[in-house]
Formats: sequence, structure tokens, C-alpha cells
Amino acid sequence: MSSLWRHCGWMLLGSSLILALSLGIRHAFGLFLPPMSAEFGWGREVFAFAIALQNLIWGLVQPFTGALADRIGVAKVSLIGGVLYAVGLGLMAFSDSPASLSLSAGLLIGIGLSGTSFSVILGAVGRVAPADKRSQAMGIAAAAGSFGQFVMLPGSLGLIAWLGWSGALLALAVLIALILPLARMLRSEAPSAAGGPAQSLGEALREAAAHGHYWLLALGFFVCGFQVVFIGVHLPAYLVDQGLAAGVGTTVLALVGLFNIVGTYSAGWLGGCYAKPRLLVGLYLLRGVAITAFFLAPVTEFTAYAFGIAMGLLWLSTVPLTNGTVATLFGVRNLAMLGGIVFLFHQIGSFFGGWLGGWLYDRTGSYALVWQICIALSLVAALLNWPIRERPVARLAAQEAA
Repeated sequence: MSSLWRHCGWMLLGSSLILALSLGIRHAFGLFLPPMSAEFGWGREVFAFAIALQNLIWGLVQPFTGALADRIGVAKVSLIGGVLYAVGLGLMAFSDSPASLSLSAGLLIGIGLSGTSFSVILGAVGRVAPADKRSQAMGIAAAAGSFGQFVMLPGSLGLIAWLGWSGALLALAVLIALILPLARMLRSEAPSAAGGPAQSLGEALREAAAHGHYWLLALGFFVCGFQVVFIGVHLPAYLVDQGLAAGVGTTVLALVGLFNIVGTYSAGWLGGCYAKPRLLVGLYLLRGVAITAFFLAPVTEFTAYAFGIAMGLLWLSTVPLTNGTVATLFGVRNLAMLGGIVFLFHQIGSFFGGWLGGWLYDRTGSYALVWQICIALSLVAALLNWPIRERPVARLAAQEAA
């Protein structure tokens, strides 16, 4: 740990704080579904669509944001992302129609997240961390995002109770504005120093497009997005439907954040010791077991909390393993962009997980079918990751041989 701090201590601290704010607040959006839907008489699909759109916009913009960060530096990109995120939260506080909600929560926050979340921030961390510590450094930064979730979920619920949903969103906008000074702590190694000889954008895209394992990794990440956004957005409402108090859902998501600190850090550490694709196979299979057990068991406070703990250990553990695999395959010169393309698939899954949950609930009065889809997708993701091997592309192998 001491050697890691010497190499990238301030970068790691700044990255961790930005992820804690950005992802902590993002995970609290599900708490605003019941009060906003009740005040304006919306079905759950309206709010769910706005959050699903946010995830889709986030994913669509991410490769471009990542490419920009690879060229002009992560500090500038995070600064712009923080501004858009804060403005989006401020406008969301005054949203009174589906269109205004989609503009603020969907478009602006979606673009803002692309500059303040995993692909850009972990790309920068991966560039400055030593190769043998890269997976561990990514795990530490990703775990900070989980700590933000643990803190911001009960914090956001308290703000809603104190200030109402609109005032709570304004308070969160002020917190997100803290990203602006934190962005000054970020730095990037010169691309040529970090990733070997210069590689053009087109060359990087062609190299990745021809690599079958890269696309298997991306398709598997679709499943991660579907599951975490469905659970994050709809679990509080699902538990209320089952007769539990509203605070139970908040506590469950807070437990997810708390135990994800352990799970994500452990995944990053294990990724430095074992094959990351094999670890991904195990994670997706364990997710399927946890979701199946929760779906079949009676819904009580005990089973809800147990599910939160189990899912927390598996929640974002996929992130350092997935980004670490991309770095192993292609190097770190274009890591933010190539990681952003993989993340696009995650966000397409997020769109369907968030929107489909609301759409099917409004039409069937139940989330049962979506839980079953989550279980099936866990098996699909495990099968997709099984053939992947961590072998650097020929370009990197030739550099190492020379």
C-alpha cells in the first residue's frame, strides 16, 4: 500500500472523493421515485424512464468523454462533468413534467456522470498506477464510490424528510459542486509515457474491434448494468409493495454500499493474483444465486438485509476486474476510451433494467418477471466471460519482447 501511495497517492485520493460524491448521489435517485411520482400523479414508468435515459445518455457519451480525457486530461473533463451534474440536479429540483425531468435527470446528469465516474476516473488511475498494482488501485477508487453510496443513501433520505424532495435535490447539487475543486487533484501521465508508443484513435478502435474477447467482455457488462440499476431504482418501491417500511429499502441499499466497499476492494486485490475473467464468471454466478434466493424466499426485513449484504459484496466488484482486463489486453494509452465503449454496454443494460422494471410493473402490477430476467442474465454473463483470456494484443507483446 505504501508503494502505491508513493506512485499515485494524491491522484487516488482525489479520484476516490470524486467517485464517492458522483456515484453516491447517483445511487440515491431511487429514493425520489415515490415522492415525485405521487406529487405529480405519474406512474412509475415516468421516473423510471428518466433514470433509464440518464443511464443510456451516460453510456452513449462515455466513449467520447473517455477519448477526450485521454487527449486533454482527466482534470478538465471531470471539471466540466461536475458542472453539468450540479446544473442537472438543480433543474431536476424544479421538474414538473416528464419532459423537464428527462432533460435534467436524463440528459444533463447523464452527460455529467460520464465525466465524473468510472471510465474516466479509473482510466486516469490505471495510467499512473504501477502495472502490478493497477487492479488494486482501481479497486480502492471503486470502493470509494461504494462508500459514497453507503453515506448518501441515508443522507438523501434525511434531506427529503427535512427539506422535501425538491430541497433535497438542491442540497445534493451543492455537494456535487465540490467536484470542481477536487478535479484539481487529478493528473495524468503523458500518454506516451504511460502506454508506450503513440497510437491513434482509429488504430485503437480497429485493434479493439477485431478482438473477440473485448466484445464478450462488453456483452457481459450489459448484464451488470441491467441488474444494478433495476435493483437500485426499484428495490425500495418493491419492498414497500411487500409491506415493509420505506426506510427498509434505504437501509438495504446502504448495506449494498457498505459491503460493496469490501467486495470491490477484494475484487481489485484478487484481480492482481488470479485471472480476472474467471473471477467475473464467479461473480455473475454468485449474483444469480443471491437474486434467486431473495426472489424465492419470503420478503421480510431479515431477508431484505441479507440480500443487501450479499449483493453488496458482488455489486460493483465487476468494475475493477472489467477495466483491468481492458488494460491488460490493450494497455493504458486509450484506456478511458476503450473502457468507455465497454461501459456503453453496461449503460444500455442499465437503461433496460431501469425502464423495463417500471414498464412491466405498470402493466402487470408486479416485478416478478424482471427478477426472473435478472436470474437468467446472470447465467448468460457467466457464459460470456468464460472464454475470455488475458493475453495482451500483439502490439503490446512485441513491445515487451523488445
